Order: sequence, then structure tokens, then C-alpha cells
Amino acid sequence: MSHMMDSIENGLRTLLKGSSIDDSAELCDFTLSGQNEATAAKGVTPITPSDFVPVVKDTVTYIALAVLFNNEGDVLLMQEAKRSCAGQWYLPAGRMEPGESIEEAVKREVLEETGLYMKPTTLIMVECASKAWFRFVLTGEVTGGELKTPAQADSESLQAKWVKDIREMSLRSNDILPLIERARAYYNTDEPQHSHILPALRSHEKLILRLVVCIKQRSSNRVHILLSEKTEVHFPLCEINQQKNLHSTLRKFMVEIFGADVPPHKPHGLLNIEHSGTGPDGLCLTVLVSFRVPLEDVFPIDKYTWFMLSKELGDQLLERLPKNMTIPLNVIR
Repeated sequence: MSHMMDSIENGLRTLLKGSSIDDSAELCDFTLSGQNEATAAKGVTPITPSDFVPVVKDTVTYIALAVLFNNEGDVLLMQEAKRSCAGQWYLPAGRMEPGESIEEAVKREVLEETGLYMKPTTLIMVECASKAWFRFVLTGEVTGGELKTPAQADSESLQAKWVKDIREMSLRSNDILPLIERARAYYNTDEPQHSHILPALRSHEKLILRLVVCIKQRSSNRVHILLSEKTEVHFPLCEINQQKNLHSTLRKFMVEIFGADVPPHKPHGLLNIEHSGTGPDGLCLTVLVSFRVPLEDVFPIDKYTWFMLSKELGDQLLERLPKNMTIPLNVIR
């Protein structure tokens, strides 16, 4: 038992650092076919094929986007060359290519669209929408290159600029305003923020949601986390249904674990992202969830169990519950 406790606690420490853990795909507790069975049992015809395979630029869209500031606090924008939005301004961003990691993609897009080299330092947000659309928002530092001028305009962009007042620019879309605010807050606020977390390089064949669900026990005042005991003990794993939004997948999985009346709980943000760029095109997002009620009032279904953490690790986990202590996850309806 103690060996298992060590491996679970070590796994949690690894996730809290933003690194990847090695749980195999066979351990998935709630696959698409399982979700489809649950849907069909309610008399509803499932719309998602059970054998969905994520393929970059085909069945999944991964977008890498950079929010970069200079020493004066100006933000780096590029002017669009695409006919549909030519002349409008946007953050450097674009679709990941097959075989690219998230960091490689953001560095390439920044270089192509602005002429500058960047070193990514951390993810500051992940956005997702149905139809397997994911946008990874990174910040970092500019390490070299020359700002692209109108004379260097090409099909990637017309030019790039450091912009002081973004309200003066004609933007392709206002959806970048909260991203810029989030990046400014990450650097400039007195409130605590998560440490630097970059995507962990690990390949996944599917789109996977891993849950770290925590709860306090009233009697011991200690933090417990939820584990699945299906075959070997592991953090609960669920296949992401690309036809639905992520909150809907999470809600279904919580019902699968706790039954229809799941007590009040709160999804926070992401502890890590695992994606490789080499190998299959899937990914894994680890979401932190906390219950607002004590363990004594929450009953997981038979193959799930509560596991008491050491006091020190439980306290570390509680430190990640406040706002911005995990990577914010923006689920677009």
C-alpha cells in the first residue's frame, strides 16, 4: 500500500510542477464509447464516433498564440495579410503544423508574422471550443530578430508593431483583449500567479481529460484526492468528446463518478498540458476540481475512492485553488 501511496503522491507532485506523468491510455475510465453508451441509455442517439482520432489540421485545430511585451509595456501586434481581414491587427497566432510541438508552433508564428525570435516562458491560458478547437496562449521574451516593416510584407503578415494603446488599432477581433489583460496581470499584479508552466512533451493518441479532484475531510481536516481503482490505481481519466464543449464532458464524467446528484464543486484551471508534436496528435489536460462540501457528504461510485494526502502535499494542493494559481481554461460555448 505504501508503495502505491508514494507513487500517487509523486505523480501529484509532478503534475503540480506542470510536468507529465506516465499513466497509460488503456487506463481511460470514460472513453467515447462509454460516453456513447451512457447517452444511448437515456434514449438519445450519440453523435460522436467512438473511434475518433485527433489529426492536426484535419480533425483537430490547435492554435498557438503569443502575448509579448517590450520594456515599455507595449504589446506586439501584427497586421493581417489574409484577404478576409487584411489590414486589421491581431496578436501573432496561427495553426500548428503536423509534427510541431506547441512551443515550436508559437516560435514559428511569431517569427513569420513579426520578424522576431521569442523564447516562450509560460502558458497563461488555454481556450477550447467544440469540434476539437484548442488555442494555447503563451507569453515569453523576445530574444532577437528585426521587427517586420511594410517593405517586408508577405502572405504571413503586412507588418508588425509594438503598440501602446490597443484601442487605437482596428482589431481583427476583440477576443484578444482579455488575453492581453491576462498577460499583463501575470506580470504586473501583486496577486499570486502560477509559476512558469510550459507544455509537457508527452504524446497521447486521444484527447484526454485528467482530473485532480480534491476535498477536505471534516473529521481529520486533511485533504483527500479522488482515485480510480479500475485495473491499477490512477487519477481519473476521461476522453474529451470533440462534439461537445469541455464543461459538458467534465459534467458527464463527474456524474459517471458520483451519480446524478453531484454535490457542489468547482473546476479551477489546468495543472498541466501534455502534447508532444512527435507521434500521435492527441493531448491531455489535467484539470483541478475542488468540492465545496466535506468528504463525509460525497460518495464516489464503487470503482473510485478517496485517498488521503500527506499534510504537506495537501497544503500544496490547497495553494493552487485560488484564482490564477492554475492555468485558466476558457471554455468557449
